[in-house]
Amino acid sequence: MGLGEAEAAALGEGDATRVRTFRLILVVAQTMRTMMDDLLRADGLTTQQAALISVAGALSGPSLSSAAAALGTTRQNVKQVARALERKGFLRVVPDEGDARVRRLVVTEKSREHWRGRSGADQRTVAGWFSALSDDEAATLFELLLRLDAGVRAGDG
Repeated sequence: MGLGEAEAAALGEGDATRVRTFRLILVVAQTMRTMMDDLLRADGLTTQQAALISVAGALSGPSLSSAAAALGTTRQNVKQVARALERKGFLRVVPDEGDARVRRLVVTEKSREHWRGRSGADQRTVAGWFSALSDDEAATLFELLLRLDAGVRAGDG
């Protein structure tokens, strides 16, 4: 995970820390995704599918392109995930009323009922993953990650 001495020296201390942080974020994110996949497996869902359902609900019927932008992925990937969720009855993919070329993602009642039954336990599990942080540290991490996300999306760096 660390940088070699020559690599760290060539970057400078601040940038070497940024590279190590990037690498650590990748590892932690993958670990948490695997853990969430394990939790969702009994329901026949994946973390990626749950994320798409969340986006579809939060954005209230987004287009495939809008959902892709929100998730930082491609429209084609969202389309494939949406098809799987449609087969499972969690989403409907419908034509836009104003432009039949545009497809919108609509959360089904089955999906809403499913998540109402899971939400509390899932939230407690995720909160437990962050139990090594104090409330203030968790809030600071959240604010820092928001700033990092905004910078990454803006193309800073």
